Amino acid sequence: MVAGIPTSDRPRVLVVEDEAMLAFMLEDLLAEMGCVVSHVAGRLQEGLSIAREAEIDFALLDVNLGDADRSFAIADELDRRGIPFAFVTGYGRRGLEGRFPGAPVVNKPVRISDLHSLVRGEGWSPRDTN
Repeated sequence: MVAGIPTSDRPRVLVVEDEAMLAFMLEDLLAEMGCVVSHVAGRLQEGLSIAREAEIDFALLDVNLGDADRSFAIADELDRRGIPFAFVTGYGRRGLEGRFPGAPVVNKPVRISDLHSLVRGEGWSPRDTN
C-alpha cells in the first residue's frame, strides 16, 4: 500500500509534461516548495524509461502527451513500484477514462494552492500496488 508521498525534507519528483512552459513552471513551483525535480519527460517512452529505473519519491503526470499518447503506462509502472503519482490534466477525473480511481488529480490550469496541498501530502489516498 502507498499512503502518500514520503515526508523527506526534499522529495525527488518526476514531472511528465509535454508542454515545455508548463513543465518549467511546475519545476520552479516544486523547487520553491522544497522538492527536487530530478527528472522531466515530455514523451511517453522517455517517461516510461525514467519510471522504470529512477529513484523518485512521487510523480506528476500529464495525461495527454501528444500523438494520442496517454501517460497511463507510466502510471502503471509507478504503481507497480509503489511510487505515488498524481495526474495533471485539464479534463479532471473524466480524463482518466475510469482508471486509477485512487490517484489525485490536479486540474489545469494548475493552482499553486492545489500543488502545495499535494506536496504537503494532502489528497493522497492509499492504493493497492498490485
